[in-house]
Amino acid sequence: MKLIKVKEILDAKVLTGEEFLEKEISSACGSDLMSDVLAFVKDKALLLTGLINPQVIRTAEMMDIEAIIFVRGKEPDDSIIGMAKMKNIPLMTTEHPLYIASGLLFSNGLNNQTGEI
Repeated sequence: MKLIKVKEILDAKVLTGEEFLEKEISSACGSDLMSDVLAFVKDKALLLTGLINPQVIRTAEMMDIEAIIFVRGKEPDDSIIGMAKMKNIPLMTTEHPLYIASGLLFSNGLNNQTGEI
């Protein structure tokens, strides 16, 4: 699924990385625990999280996560957006809680790789 489709499904707002919305993703992971992300995420993944600190960007970079969506309407500060921009990691935010956002993506055909959306 392309990120542009994810944006539409979640009615998300792009914070940075608009130019990367044609990227293809093959799975999603929803977690506020970056240790779980490190343990379970596979290639071409999308991360959904309510955590808005620099560790999210560092984890995404380490795990080659294609994009990050902040749930519950959370928006990171400019320093985190700047980090993501430097690393070419698209950021979006959606008003949906994690459970609903995950369900919407799953019901629209985005699979998870771990059994843990």
